[in-house]
Amino acid sequence: MGVSLCISHHAADEVHRRRRGFFAVLPLVLLLAALGVSGQLLGSPLDCRKTCVCASNIISCSKMNLTNVPSALPQYASVLDLSFNFITKLRAEWTPDKLSRLHSLMLSHNNLTFLSSEAFVYVTELRYLDLSSNSLRLLDEFIFEPLEHLEVLLLYNNRISQIDRSAFSGLVSLKRLYLSENQISRFPLELVKERSRLENISLLDVSSNRIKHLPFHELQVLPAWITNGLYFHNNPLLCSCELYNVVARWFLKELSSATDFKNSHTCVLPGPQKDKITTLDLDRVGLNCSQVKMLGEEAYLEQSLVLDCDTRQKDMMKTWALPGNIPVSQANRTAVVRPDGKLQIGPLKAEDSGVYTCYATSDSINETLYVTVVVFNSTMSGGLDNLKTAYTTLVACLVSLVMVLVYLYLTPCRCSFCPGHGLDKNDTIDSLHSSIISVSQTGQERGEGGGFPYRQVAFLDPKDQPEQNGRLNPTGQEDENWKGDNRERSRPESVSSVCSDTPMVV
Repeated sequence: MGVSLCISHHAADEVHRRRRGFFAVLPLVLLLAALGVSGQLLGSPLDCRKTCVCASNIISCSKMNLTNVPSALPQYASVLDLSFNFITKLRAEWTPDKLSRLHSLMLSHNNLTFLSSEAFVYVTELRYLDLSSNSLRLLDEFIFEPLEHLEVLLLYNNRISQIDRSAFSGLVSLKRLYLSENQISRFPLELVKERSRLENISLLDVSSNRIKHLPFHELQVLPAWITNGLYFHNNPLLCSCELYNVVARWFLKELSSATDFKNSHTCVLPGPQKDKITTLDLDRVGLNCSQVKMLGEEAYLEQSLVLDCDTRQKDMMKTWALPGNIPVSQANRTAVVRPDGKLQIGPLKAEDSGVYTCYATSDSINETLYVTVVVFNSTMSGGLDNLKTAYTTLVACLVSLVMVLVYLYLTPCRCSFCPGHGLDKNDTIDSLHSSIISVSQTGQERGEGGGFPYRQVAFLDPKDQPEQNGRLNPTGQEDENWKGDNRERSRPESVSSVCSDTPMVV
């Protein structure tokens, strides 16, 4: 019994000793684990012999199976290539030190799903950022705001479906933005609209997305140096004549966005079949849209016009020629080239009609643009006066017509109020053979009670009147006075007083 008891006590002491040793080393294990996790977040230190290739200020770590950005990046680095790796998250602490010389960062083909809102606070001098071919779904607000020097941003071939309206704010130097091959359903008009656009942007690619509608009116008024690089082909756009007008007009202007992808500009016809058709074919089939022609400028005499030289590049040098290829000179007071390159002409004369030519030149291209001007041979005020005269004439005609209708249908004539009422009915028989109607009114034209005036109608029988020069003789033997009302009356066989409900028109 004693021996077994001693063995039991010895085993218990061994257990306690091992427990004390385990708890003694636990803090060290936790510390190492924490360091390991931290190392995983920051990545292993840069190794220019095994994991990366370093050529002066260029660091290329492409296709090295990296899961994190290498740490301890040199501050003199200007180009960092991390493409074709397995970096799924770009955290705020991916570079704890400011890389003030880094101008190009490539992170394509990494299966990125997350961008920290502070991912770019230490690389504010970036001018080229490639985030294409990843798995990004959302662009948060102000995420690119620190990149005020960024000129090119590649986001194509992701899964982006939501873009905050402020995501690209702060990119005051951005020139080219690639958003194709995503799941975007709204056209980002705020990037190119006159008042809110990024001032230097010259290329916006939203092709191959899920956009069904476009802001046609806003697109039509954009300058050519923007629309020349505005790509929206391969979207499920609904066919309409507005869409056709935009694409056809850009094609006539030879804009790259329309000419380079002529057959890729398609739309979906209305109907259950959802058939696709080339947009430029809508004038012949489908909706049978009218053919688009380049419009010129129209004006009246004495007006002024400002002609725009709408070039495909911004800030080109522009010179103008008048109709007949006459160069614009300082001696010409009616045609002046403005500082913005536009031509102001006026006061216009009829001979100012014609084709005006703009020659635009730059280091890369030369352009020649034509603007047709038609001056109408009348003034705007004259046109308004003619319109007023026509309106006045129309109103006068309507008033006259109403008065005639009132006279015909609303003027009462009752026999009880007519003069000569009570005459022998036989006096009216001869009136059936009359050929001349005369209407006379006396001063006493109103019946009792101030009613409408009555009319006294006399019929002359041609059988009893001699002819003079083809006319009936208006003179005849006067009748004796009618004593009843002191009025002269004609012979009963030639003149009879007739009153009828139907008015007579003289």
